[in-house]
Amino acid sequence: MTIKKTTPTAKPTQKVQEDGLNRWLGIASWGVAVVMFGLMVWVIFQRVSPASSASTDTETNTDPSSLYGAYLPEFILDNRIQSVDRTIQLDTTVPERDNVNVITYTVEAGDSVFSIANTYDLEPETVLWSNYNLLKDDPQTISVNQVLNIPPTDGVYYEWQNGDTFESVAGEYGVTPNDILYWPGNNIDLTNPVVEPGDYVMVPGGTGTISQWVIPIPYAAASGTISGVSSQCAISPGYNYGTGSFIWPSANRSISGNDFWSGHLGIDIGAYIGDAIFASDSGVVVYAGSMSGGYGNVIILEHDTYYYVYHTVYAHLSAINVTCGQSVVQGQVIGGAGSTGNSTGPHLHFEIRQDGAYINPHQVLGY
Repeated sequence: MTIKKTTPTAKPTQKVQEDGLNRWLGIASWGVAVVMFGLMVWVIFQRVSPASSASTDTETNTDPSSLYGAYLPEFILDNRIQSVDRTIQLDTTVPERDNVNVITYTVEAGDSVFSIANTYDLEPETVLWSNYNLLKDDPQTISVNQVLNIPPTDGVYYEWQNGDTFESVAGEYGVTPNDILYWPGNNIDLTNPVVEPGDYVMVPGGTGTISQWVIPIPYAAASGTISGVSSQCAISPGYNYGTGSFIWPSANRSISGNDFWSGHLGIDIGAYIGDAIFASDSGVVVYAGSMSGGYGNVIILEHDTYYYVYHTVYAHLSAINVTCGQSVVQGQVIGGAGSTGNSTGPHLHFEIRQDGAYINPHQVLGY
C-alpha cells in the first residue's frame, strides 16, 4: 500500500490575515470615536468657556466682542416689569375698509337730518345735499317714511342732468373733475368717461346750498327786526325787560333731533306732548299763535336788556298759555311741548337771537 502525502491548502493563512484586518479595523473605529468625542468636548468647552472668561475679564480688559464677534449688553431685570400677558387671538382681525357705496334709510318718527347724519358719522349737510329731490336743500321738509340716500362719505350725491359736464358739476360743488372721475363708487370708465342723465354720482368733499329754516321775528321797538309778520303783537310801554341770562326752557335738557348747525339755527329739545315750556328769560310776548312754513304753534319773546335785544323762539307747541303783549318772568310756564307743524315727533324747537342774529343756544344756556 502506498501512502500519499498531501500538501495543506492556504486557507488557514488567509483566515489569520482576515482576523488581523478585522482587529485593526476595530481599533481604528474606536480611535475615530475617541477623536470625535474629544472634538465634541472641545467644542462644548469653547462655547461655555468665553462666558465664564468674560465675567472674569476685568484683569485684562479684553473686549468680549473680540472673542465672540458680537457684544451682548448686560440684562438688568427691571422690577417694575416682570412679564407681559398677551391674549391669544385665534381669528385674524380684518381691518375696516372705506365703503364706497350709497345706501338708503327710511325716516322714522323722531328722526331729523342731524340725527340721521350723526348715526352714519356724516355731516348733516351731506344728508341734506344728497337728497335734493326730496328735501330741496331744506332740512325741515323731512317727513316719516321718506327714503333718503346715505352717502359713504361727506359731500354731495348728485343726480346728473342734461347738459352737465364733469367740469360744470365739479365747479358747482367746489371740487375738481378728477374728484368725481376717480371716486371708485362712481365706476366711471376713464377711457370713455360718460354719465347718462338720471344717473347719480358721488361728489366727495362737495358743498351745496341750504335753504334756511327761518322763523321771522315780528317788529317791536328796538328789536333789530323789520316789519312784515302778520298777527304781530302790539307792545305797550312798561313791559318786562330781560336779564341777559337764559335758562333751559324745559325740564329736559337732552337734544332730540337737530342740534345747532348750518341748516338748523336752533336746537331741538326732547319732550313729551304737553310738557311745560318755560320762558328762558324775562321779557314780553311779541308773537303767539300758529305760523306757516312748518313751524306749527309758535311763541316769540323779546328780551330788551338795554345793551342788546334778544329774542327766544319756541315752536311746535301743543298749547299756548300767553297772549300778545303780555309780560313774562324767567321760568314762567308759557306753553306746552308738542309736534305741530312739520315735525317727525314731539319736541321743542328753541332759538336765541341777539339783535336779530342767530346765536348757538348752548353758548348762553346754563347747565
